[in-house]
Amino acid sequence: MAKAYSYDLRQKVINAIQLDGMRKSEAAQVFGISRNTINLWLQRQETTGDYQAHTTRPHQTHSKITDWAKFAEFAQ
Repeated sequence: MAKAYSYDLRQKVINAIQLDGMRKSEAAQVFGISRNTINLWLQRQETTGDYQAHTTRPHQTHSKITDWAKFAEFAQ
């Protein structure tokens, strides 16, 4: 799986577009990313308020043991 772009790069690209008035296509060339990626980041910023990458780590699994006292008794 491809590695997500760093938050620092995302911040530089978004700032170049929003604060400096750089066009999306120009920012894509300067930073070496696709224009579609920039559009996705801007869309994520509109919906969530930030352009942070989604985590791809699996969710933490919960232990099947629910009663640790009973398990300790069983183990002894």
